[in-house]
Amino acid sequence: MDGPWTRRPSRDLRGFLELIEGRGQLRRITAPVDPDLELAAIADRVLARGGPALLFENVVGSSMPVAVNLLGTVERVLWSMGMERPEELEELGSRLALLQQPKPPKGLKEAARFGGVLWDLIRSRPDRDLTPPCHQQVFKGEQVNLDALPLLRPWPGDAGGVITLGLVITKDPETGVPNVGVYRLQRQSAQTMTVHWLSVRGGARHLRKAAALGKKLEVAVAIGVHPLLVMAAATPIPVQLSEWLFAGLYAGEGVRLAKCKTLDLEVPSHSEVVLEGTITPGEQLPDGPCGDHMGFYGGAELSPLVRFHCVTQRRQPIFLTTFSGRPPKEEAMLAIALNRLYTPILRQQIPEIVDFFLPMEGLSYKLAILSIDKAYPGQAKRAAMAFWSALPQFTYTKFVVVVDRSIAIRDPRQVIWAISAQVDPQRDLFVLEDTPFDSLDFASERLGLGGRLAIDATTKIGPEKRHDWGEALARSPELEAHIDGRWAELGLADLDGIEPDPALFGYALEHVLERLAART
Repeated sequence: MDGPWTRRPSRDLRGFLELIEGRGQLRRITAPVDPDLELAAIADRVLARGGPALLFENVVGSSMPVAVNLLGTVERVLWSMGMERPEELEELGSRLALLQQPKPPKGLKEAARFGGVLWDLIRSRPDRDLTPPCHQQVFKGEQVNLDALPLLRPWPGDAGGVITLGLVITKDPETGVPNVGVYRLQRQSAQTMTVHWLSVRGGARHLRKAAALGKKLEVAVAIGVHPLLVMAAATPIPVQLSEWLFAGLYAGEGVRLAKCKTLDLEVPSHSEVVLEGTITPGEQLPDGPCGDHMGFYGGAELSPLVRFHCVTQRRQPIFLTTFSGRPPKEEAMLAIALNRLYTPILRQQIPEIVDFFLPMEGLSYKLAILSIDKAYPGQAKRAAMAFWSALPQFTYTKFVVVVDRSIAIRDPRQVIWAISAQVDPQRDLFVLEDTPFDSLDFASERLGLGGRLAIDATTKIGPEKRHDWGEALARSPELEAHIDGRWAELGLADLDGIEPDPALFGYALEHVLERLAART
């Protein structure tokens, strides 16, 4: 499996910047820009237009350039993984699914495929760098100054500058197994930040264990890594692999790591900046408010305080960042790409699932649409229940819509038709009450506890219906083939392959309105 390590000029952030610049997908901004509100506002407009990645080379108050919107399109997400087509993600997902729940191979072909995945695992083991680039400059003790970092404050109501795309690395105090997550950190002082993580995440579990043992928890934050490592860290797939091995599977080659200067932790050796610190259990400060992916400000809440005592970095480091908010945002583009990666894993756990989709407008995980190969009554409800428990990230999915396999789930017109034509709210809505929920979801009556709704928009069969179901309208294949043969004769060949403008059907999407305005 080829990966970006073999296709890039180098295995780091700089190599990816070089790649996308060579493809015309990087814009360098030389004019001075303030990281307080202004930078994110500029980047947000570019991202909303499907524009290029941005490298701000003259950031007010810092000597570091700021890279943003690197993963602002699905195309660039694919490039970060060494891919060109979304279908390649499903092939990778199929390989990961073999590791998810490996079964004895049924024949030579399956055995060869499983053996190939095991060989991928061997190739994915991390390597070590003794003289890593991230140690080219070292600052300790009083030399540590977080104010030298170009921390973004994206929204006017945000409490302070944040790190958003840093890999937050901790280690289980009992087993020594590392966890790599992408958590938001907010500046508290020149040497401290609070870290915002959910209680179910690996870092939070490690802190609870450290507290039980009466120990401090070591924390390293690696900023400015190849985007593929961000992808791997943000993918909570329950495979019993370390994130480094998982990233190696993504890349097709082992990640190069370096030991921290003051901690018993390892970080990517080509990180632009590495922060080294500790959390004393119980030491907390208010974190937030902060603009979040729901499109609202998250409230202030007590969060663990990280005290940083060492900073290492490359010469002339580049600061990689992003920001949250109502879609479209980079995190939504990540979710669209990862959607395809999850599909084979879901199919393995829930065989009747044909496809599934997490619409960006559904905040990338709040609404899921499943298509199933329906064979028996009640199967839609079973599929919804299985989906909620299949992977950790689906724990907070509020709505699941289940449709027949004939519905193109990425076409909202077809999904709305299925709901409107095939759902009786008295029969086809299934509500689960008082389930664990995302505390950032303000629609919940009680924060951290909320309901879920499954909608069965499939064709009803057997005891699911009390009267004859209407026969679906369809034309014979023979007639369709006949029309195909006459299409050019009718003078309609120029209409082949043209997607209709959604505005023609009443869809007032923002980008559609902008396009129509440009035409006039």
